[in-house]
Amino acid sequence: MSKVFKALSDPTRRKMLDLLNKKNMTAGEISQYFTMKAPSISHHLSILYDAKLVQKEKKGQHVIYTLNTTVLQDVMKWLLSLQGESHED
Repeated sequence: MSKVFKALSDPTRRKMLDLLNKKNMTAGEISQYFTMKAPSISHHLSILYDAKLVQKEKKGQHVIYTLNTTVLQDVMKWLLSLQGESHED
């Protein structure tokens, strides 16, 4: 789960997840929302992919990125379970 938290700690990657929550996109489509160069976009997408927060599928010459909501649901369940635990001294 540490890879997930590392990926989520960066505002650029969170914005990418927000974009992918609206629709599936290629790296080129995602890059239109940022001022950084393509290698930086690819680096951020690679971190999201390694954390299993996004999935990718090759379609012709393009790679389509999609949000993997399963991992996000697992993180939310874990966070909510912390809220429910009582800590007594």
